[in-house]
Formats: sequence, C-alpha cells, structure tokens
Amino acid sequence: MNIKRAGSQPSTLGPADWFTGTVRIDPLVQPSAPARVASASVTFEPGARTAWHTHPLGQTLIVTAGCGRAQREGGPVEELRPGDVVWFPPGEKHWHGAALTTAMTHIAIQEQLEGKAIDWMEKVSDEQYRS
Repeated sequence: MNIKRAGSQPSTLGPADWFTGTVRIDPLVQPSAPARVASASVTFEPGARTAWHTHPLGQTLIVTAGCGRAQREGGPVEELRPGDVVWFPPGEKHWHGAALTTAMTHIAIQEQLEGKAIDWMEKVSDEQYRS
C-alpha cells in the first residue's frame, strides 16, 4: 500500500505550449509498471483551456467544481458542470477548459501506452473557444 498524503505532491502550472490561460495541475496517480493509469486534478481559471490533443487509450474527465467547456473535433462546444463525466475515445481530437467567466476543476484520468498518455496539437483559437 502507498498513501499519498494531501499536500505531499506539489502543484504545477500548466505549460504555455499545452494551455491557454492559467491552469494548475495537482497530480493524483502516477503509474508504476505494470499499471498504466495516470490522473490529476486540473483547475482552469476563467477562459483557460487545453490545446487540441488526443489520447492513445482515451481519457475520462470528472468535473468537480465550476463551469467548463469541451469540444471534440467536428462537434459543438459542450457545457460542463460538477458531476458530469466525459469520455473521449482513443485518438479523438478534443479540448477542454473553463467557461469564459467561471473557473472549472476536473479530475483527468488516462492510460499510458508505451509511456505516453497524450499527443498535443495546435492551440484552440479564441474563435473556436467562443463558438
């Protein structure tokens, strides 16, 4: 058994290459082989969002606070609220983040395939975010 005590893992800021706006990442689970599941609590300040990206084995988001937005390529921008659970299938291009005027926190869960859990792409434009 391994217990990670609250506050024992430092928060980090989301890198500017992967995010627009202020994003805080709090690690929850980091896999040790043979396990592949990783998770983090991610807080987006109003207007903050990820870049477009995919996950080789998919991703689950559990919204825990605030109001957010998410979009899969070719689909509408969807509103997210606490308690919502979102599944992005493997390889589905998507983004997610806070609403324009409200912060949002979600738990992100994804598996690593050969040590990689995410493929980052171009940033989401303001026009795409607001549509």
